[in-house]
Amino acid sequence: MRRRNGSNASRRSSTIRRRSENLRFDEFGFALTKRKDQKLHHRCHDYSFPQLSSVRVKELGELLSYWNGASFICKSQIERFIRMGIPPSLRGRVWKCLLATDGLRETSDFSYQKFLLEVRVPLVDLGVSEYGILSAIATLSDTQNHLDLNHGQPSSSPEARYSVDDITLFRQIALDLQRSFPTHRSLMGDSPEAIEGQAKLFRVLIAYAKYSPQVGYSQGMSYLAAVLLMQLGEEEAFWALTALLDKPKYLTELFDLSLTKVQHQAKVFDQFLKHRKPQLSQHLVSAL
Repeated sequence: MRRRNGSNASRRSSTIRRRSENLRFDEFGFALTKRKDQKLHHRCHDYSFPQLSSVRVKELGELLSYWNGASFICKSQIERFIRMGIPPSLRGRVWKCLLATDGLRETSDFSYQKFLLEVRVPLVDLGVSEYGILSAIATLSDTQNHLDLNHGQPSSSPEARYSVDDITLFRQIALDLQRSFPTHRSLMGDSPEAIEGQAKLFRVLIAYAKYSPQVGYSQGMSYLAAVLLMQLGEEEAFWALTALLDKPKYLTELFDLSLTKVQHQAKVFDQFLKHRKPQLSQHLVSAL
């Protein structure tokens, strides 16, 4: 995996931090900028979404309270509400029901809270905190450079409780946090909300990498986890991410090292494009 320059991430974050102080945010938490600010405008948006009546919101709430994922009636009703538009206040509950996260957590031997205690050990050994991502990037980069000079030996101290893989994982996730929705208020700048948001995202991604070592961590996961954290609590977001990445009908195998499913879906898309938009398909092929 190619390493990114930590100083570049630091400069980008500093620029966004200075600008975030004067920004307004939409109902989803994303920054709104003036069109003349082209550097940030392409990352922002301003659109509306359908509003459910209070009666419909109450009906949806009642449906979620008595949710049964195996019920055809529940599935048909939730589909009807999805087509009308799920209000933000209930979106997290809908995701949890559809992904069946409660059942996944109850049947798993993995304890998220126990993991957080365990992962604290190597982080402390490395002098890294998820509440200071820029500092963490610098520390982890220095440690990784030291390892390169010492042929991958993690430490001369027998008490060291971290591995080379830990350092690589922590550093890559910390770097990716800097480019994961950098204009969302929960991840933007150095406000208390943003610092806590980045810390939660860091923990969720590390937890999944340890929960599913055969998949580990890949670039792109941070965007999925960040969206989930916008609507769910930290542990709920972890189990929702796990359901998305592990259940066959969702994103299974899209993030594994072989990229087999990605290549398959790319071929399917290519065939659809040739069928639906043959001229565009031919143009893209000729441009290669």
